This record gives sequence, structure tokens and C-alpha cells, in this order.
Amino acid sequence: MSFQIRVDVANPGQFFACCGLFELASRLDPEALAHFEPGRFVVAGACTLTALLDAWTSAGLEQDDPEDDTASPIEFGLPFSLRLDWWKDDDTGGRDLKVWAGTMQSVRIARAMIAALRDPALHTEVLFDVGQVVYDPDDPSKKVEPFYFDARRAPNAHSRDVGFSPNDLDLTTTAFPAVEALCLVGLQRFRPEKAEHRIFDYRTWSAPLPVAIASAVVAGAVPMPEVCIYRFEAWFRTGQRKHKAFRAAVAVAEGE
Repeated sequence: MSFQIRVDVANPGQFFACCGLFELASRLDPEALAHFEPGRFVVAGACTLTALLDAWTSAGLEQDDPEDDTASPIEFGLPFSLRLDWWKDDDTGGRDLKVWAGTMQSVRIARAMIAALRDPALHTEVLFDVGQVVYDPDDPSKKVEPFYFDARRAPNAHSRDVGFSPNDLDLTTTAFPAVEALCLVGLQRFRPEKAEHRIFDYRTWSAPLPVAIASAVVAGAVPMPEVCIYRFEAWFRTGQRKHKAFRAAVAVAEGE
């Protein structure tokens, strides 16, 4: 059994969202394998995409630190038993990869993006291309802005690019909930290699691999043939230099 997702691997948010899907699939089936094909990410395992998303969106999300709405570790229940806290890890660049800041409530954002994925209409191979305004599941009258992992948001995120500050005006724009939610998961195990301050490299792979080996390939710890390297910046999207966004990646050669 397998499923595939359409992906732009030069969008780091989509790339790490693929890794997030793989992480979840491997927790349902430890023998799951995955690889990239041109324009596609393929997962071979014991579940369909719909079964995986149904299980994940029903698993429950717990906030470890009830006093910290902005950066508390997050835990998902059975059958995943998954803890997310990569943004607190400075040794492997986790703090530089953290795109949210200030009053952005990470747990609320995660809950909203995951809740949007309960819609069966999203459970297709174009999962990453479905954009919508996302609402708070605890208060459906309130809209929720995303983390800014999806690189499609970065070009128009800074006030100098659009002529005004979307943050200051409390504007709400289209989000891609699958990319935002699954990227948050993917970065727990699949960490890019730090090239410079806020500059990171990641690698795609074309042969079916288990999750542990694939994560090492992404970081450059395990050399493999037919690997493509992409470099991206966690870019400051506001003048205060606190909030960031993932910019689109460019292909680079080994050693650049």
C-alpha cells in the first residue's frame, strides 16, 4: 500500500511537510519507506493518506507547559506518542528555524492547522496546494494566521514588499494548513544542515529509505548517490527582526 503527494521540493515548508508525513506514517508502520520522484513524494506503508490524517487529527494535542502558550513543547497521543520541541534546541539550529515569535501562540496555531486537515476534501495528492483561511476550532469566529513555514508566503510578508505591515493591521491571509502543520512535525527528526547563520541545507533522496536513514541523508550525515541539495534562509519578515519566514530554496552543489 502506498500514497503520493505532489510537492515542490524547492519550497522548504513543503519538503519538511513531506518529512512530517513520513514521520507519522512510520509511527503507524515502523517498516514504512519513502522517497522523492520528480514532483512527487511517495510513501509505502500500511496506511492510506486518509487513514493517516484521520488518525493524526483525532490523536489529540497536549500542551506540556500550560503557562507557555507561545513555545511550549507539544505532545500527540496514541497511536503516535510524538513529542515536538525542536524549536528549543539551539545545538542543531532549532532556534534559528523557529519562525514564530512575540504573541504568536504556537499551540493555538498548531491546533487550528491540524483541525483544518479533518476535512476529507483535503486528503488528496494536492494536499499541499489547498489554501484557505483557517479558523480557531475552539472559537470558529476567530481566524488564525500560520507559522510561515510555507515559502509561498515569504515574498509578500515584509512591509517593504507590500507597502504596509500585514501584522500591524491584523490582516488575515490564505494559509496552506497541511504544509504548516506537517512541517512542524517534520522538523523534529528531519533537521537541515546549518550552512551559515539562519541559512540551511537539506537533501532529497530518490531510493526508498526507512525514516531513520532518510533523516540522516537530509542532514548530510549519510552520503548517497542521486541526492539533490537545496539551500534556504529563515528570513526576517518584519522590521523588528523577530518574526521569520522560510524563503524558497535554491539548488546548490556539494561543497558550496
